[in-house]
Amino acid sequence: MKLLLKPWLALAIWTTLVLGSLGWNLHQAQAARAELALKTARSFFDQVVLTRRWNARHGGVYVRVTEDTQPNPYLKIPKRDIRVSDDLMLTAVNPAYMTRQLAELADQTNGVQFHITSLDPIRPENRPETWERLALQRFEQGEAETGEFFSNGDHEAYRYMAPLITEEPCLNCHAEQGYKVDDVRGGISVMLPDVAALPWLSLTVSHLLIGLVGGGLILLSTRLLQQAHDRLRQQAVFDTLTSIPNRRYFVENLVEEFRRGRRQRLPLSLIICDIDNFKSYNDNFGHPAGDRCLRAVAQALQDGLKRGGDFCARYGGEEFVVVLPDTPLPNAVKVAEDMREAIAGLGMRHPGASDGIVTISMGVATDDPRNPDHEALIRQADEALYRAKELGRNRVEAHHPEQSAGMSDLGEESGKGLGADSGEELGTGLGERPVGAKS
Repeated sequence: MKLLLKPWLALAIWTTLVLGSLGWNLHQAQAARAELALKTARSFFDQVVLTRRWNARHGGVYVRVTEDTQPNPYLKIPKRDIRVSDDLMLTAVNPAYMTRQLAELADQTNGVQFHITSLDPIRPENRPETWERLALQRFEQGEAETGEFFSNGDHEAYRYMAPLITEEPCLNCHAEQGYKVDDVRGGISVMLPDVAALPWLSLTVSHLLIGLVGGGLILLSTRLLQQAHDRLRQQAVFDTLTSIPNRRYFVENLVEEFRRGRRQRLPLSLIICDIDNFKSYNDNFGHPAGDRCLRAVAQALQDGLKRGGDFCARYGGEEFVVVLPDTPLPNAVKVAEDMREAIAGLGMRHPGASDGIVTISMGVATDDPRNPDHEALIRQADEALYRAKELGRNRVEAHHPEQSAGMSDLGEESGKGLGADSGEELGTGLGERPVGAKS
């Protein structure tokens, strides 16, 4: 429950998950983008190689000599040029020449660029660029292909390169260079000028929205859980009849205040209250009226608290307790007197009481450094309450350290209070005394 009630921890975990998802999706998008670019460039390369293979298997092809298609000065074969008539001259086009013309046509059509190159080119214009030279060297080491994104001016492009493997028809032109079948004799690079942009903006915005919605739900859920927890806590530590803290709350907080007082050397006072002749009140007016009486007394006690650290609680039946941290005995007695007068001032009719109204008796004690624990403080306040009952009710009695020894004598003389009938009760503190024993 404590974990669920920490929204910032949940938000931190949620934010980490959203950021992790964003990073993963960007990685996946980049991987998909790279794969698409690779497959596209590879497709262009394969088409060029297929066309070259067709050309090579036919030993080259003859085409009309035009302004754009001039005889290839690097093609050293018999009958490179054939004049068919006065106005028709044909020239042989080998695979390399065809590749250059395909590259020019592709560049004019869709901007895709091809470049045939090798480490030992016949045509000087086919010299490799730096990145192509490095790729060709890796091809000779066995690498099959390479591809990468690069900055091309103000946008990103993709370049790809794969080796050209020497085949039997290729030896017609390249045997004199020392190439053999299956040798890497060069490569063709493909440059894609326009590639799909990484969708970082859409992914970032979508994850931002997911993060905000999820964060809002976390805060809402945490608030609802906190409210539910508060309700459960209220039910666990508050008395449902009087709406003030119950016995569990009293014990837990008394122990805490006892320890704090000992650490800081501050006085801690305890008041134990008991409504006088409450059983008679219930017998005369019934339990519903008794419940209303308990609520009125609880409210009067609550109203008598002047500081934030003070609290009162219903201990059980008609018994109440008031805890006053950092309060010496005289001040605690004054608070108890004010509360007693306030309850008498309610003027609730009580035919069974000597005063004819509902009254309350109170015992006050302040922690003595010689007390071994908080139970001793409870016993001392309980003893003072017994004296208030013995001395006529509707009064406040305080426990003084020097009275501790005299209380046993008082019990033996009176046969009440601390005598044989009640000494067992007092010996275990208020926690083991039957409810209503002091009416």
